[in-house]
Amino acid sequence: MLVYFWGFLYSNYVRFWLKWILRLLTRKCELQRVFDGLQAGAQRTLSIGNRRIVLRNAVHVEEAEVDKCVRDVMKEKKIEQKDTGFKTNLHISLLQISGYKKLYLNVENLRKVPYDSDNEEHEEQLIELWNLLMPHENLKARITKQWCDIGFQGDDPKTDFRGMGLLGLVNLVYFSKHYTNEARQILSRSNHPKLGYSYAIVGINLTEMAYSLLKNGALKSHLYNMVSGSPQMEHFHQFYCYLVYEFDKFWFEEEPESIMHFNQYREKFHEKIKGLLLHCDVILTLQN
Repeated sequence: MLVYFWGFLYSNYVRFWLKWILRLLTRKCELQRVFDGLQAGAQRTLSIGNRRIVLRNAVHVEEAEVDKCVRDVMKEKKIEQKDTGFKTNLHISLLQISGYKKLYLNVENLRKVPYDSDNEEHEEQLIELWNLLMPHENLKARITKQWCDIGFQGDDPKTDFRGMGLLGLVNLVYFSKHYTNEARQILSRSNHPKLGYSYAIVGINLTEMAYSLLKNGALKSHLYNMVSGSPQMEHFHQFYCYLVYEFDKFWFEEEPESIMHFNQYREKFHEKIKGLLLHCDVILTLQN
């Protein structure tokens, strides 16, 4: 009862006067004090998203409205326009928040595109994946058992993209193009006689993992620390590359009895990544 009474008293009376006294002493509003006390990146941007002050509408703005929103916030909170540091920091944080939402929509839209073997661009990307991973071996046909050599389940890879759509293929191609040596090394390791796994199928599975972490907001700290502005598709692909590289290491360190235990170890790896993403200063990239 006493705790409830104190909570009511603080919310309705004490907090108002405390904020008034602090503003009088520091000549800064609560939002300015928050910005001053937190590091740039996830700490600052997440604190904005969690606060129900004047920013409760600002966190929902589109990227094109950010400049106007910053001016409106400064006007409402009576912050002088010459405070360029605050203006810049608020602008960056709002760009990160709006950019995260836009990135999710872009990733979701790509995921919803089904692989179409009649689409020339889709086919070109699939052939590019083969050429990047198997440069010294030509495909004998479009539909061939050779696809199993890079970890697809059957003789036509299009059936393996049903869950993640074109997003799964784009991720595989991105990793193979930007980290070609690493991709070929991991493909080689995936053919291990005892600890081997299906490279392409696991890659698509990791696309689903990256997608789900983006969707539930778990990637916010990582992306807010990584990008001083709007996160782009490039940054999502980079995180995917990290997952592929780290999963391969994790798999061989764990030494599963067989591929039949894949789901168990996949979930263990997933929990490990989620744990890392809880740290406010996290950045998960291959460069690190």
